[in-house]
Amino acid sequence: MAMGFRLSSELIAGVGLGALMGWGFDRLLSTSPFGLIVFVLVGFSAGVLNVIRSAGVAPNKTGR
Repeated sequence: MAMGFRLSSELIAGVGLGALMGWGFDRLLSTSPFGLIVFVLVGFSAGVLNVIRSAGVAPNKTGR
């Protein structure tokens, strides 16, 4: 159950951070809603990648 909470929180954090960055980008450059859409998609992709790595399905690439 702890692993499930960890994986779900990583996915939610990725989407949330992407949404926050997109909102800030839109406010700064007045490009609403394009920045929000792009950064939510980027955050979702990053969240899914983190979940896959944390679950052990894909190897961690640390550059070594």
